[in-house]
Amino acid sequence: MDGAPKATPQEHEILLVTGPSGAGRTTAINALEDLGYEPIDNLPLRLIPMLIDGPAAGRPMALGIDVRNRDFNATGLIELVDTLTADPRVTLELLYLDCAPSELIRRYGETRRRHPLAPEEAPALGIERETDLLAPIRVRADHLIDTSEMSPHDLKAEIGQWFRRAGTPGLAVSIQSFSYKRGVPRGLDMIFDCRFLNNPHWVPELRGLDGRDKGVADYVVADSRFPEFDQRLRDLLLFLLPAQKAEGKAHVAIGFGCTGGQHRSVAVAEIMGNALAEAGWTVSKRHRELERRSATARPHGSG
Repeated sequence: MDGAPKATPQEHEILLVTGPSGAGRTTAINALEDLGYEPIDNLPLRLIPMLIDGPAAGRPMALGIDVRNRDFNATGLIELVDTLTADPRVTLELLYLDCAPSELIRRYGETRRRHPLAPEEAPALGIERETDLLAPIRVRADHLIDTSEMSPHDLKAEIGQWFRRAGTPGLAVSIQSFSYKRGVPRGLDMIFDCRFLNNPHWVPELRGLDGRDKGVADYVVADSRFPEFDQRLRDLLLFLLPAQKAEGKAHVAIGFGCTGGQHRSVAVAEIMGNALAEAGWTVSKRHRELERRSATARPHGSG
């Protein structure tokens, strides 16, 4: 005996996510992934104990389980819950996503998908069978969310309120500049046109610089219309971003465009990105057209 303290068993935090098909399990798994969970969907029940025998993941796991699992049955899932609950290495919770049968029928009618328990029959029959099958699991749930009147955005927001962990990254804001001549980037949530501002391209000593350079930024800011534009835009974004976060979004992309994507859009993107960062938001900045320059392009002088 060397007197050294015994190592504390590594703890696994597991959230089992289940419920009737069509109730929003995939949406919930994606929302949990945005909150920092490691998602694994449709893992066979018999393989789950192997996760516990392996090294700790370092973050909680969200395991999606439904009737499509090859070895799924209610008794087996309940036995698995009992086994994991008794394991000192495991912290386990069961999230059950419920939904009214009438709403599930409506959703299947919209998507025209076959129900896994009635592939050759009407979805209503599969919904009825699945409801009966899952009844013993529903009563064992630690958390129950009824998604009958929820949109996917509502469900993501609800998941965020229930399962956001301390230290989980909040809404990430991506600021991008671009040239309208090359088209609008995909995936932008908001776009602001900066072509009304004075163009540094027509100033010979500024033409070869870009919006990160102080001279270019000063020229753009000196436009008499810029102060009001800047204030209105800040107010708008600082109003919208908390609302986007409350909705459950994990990422918002904001684009600023101008003719060439080198001067005005870059300058405004830099100014607005810095303002949002100072307001406490997690901000990343990307300048699409500047990235197209060759690796031998001169370094900018923004300092």
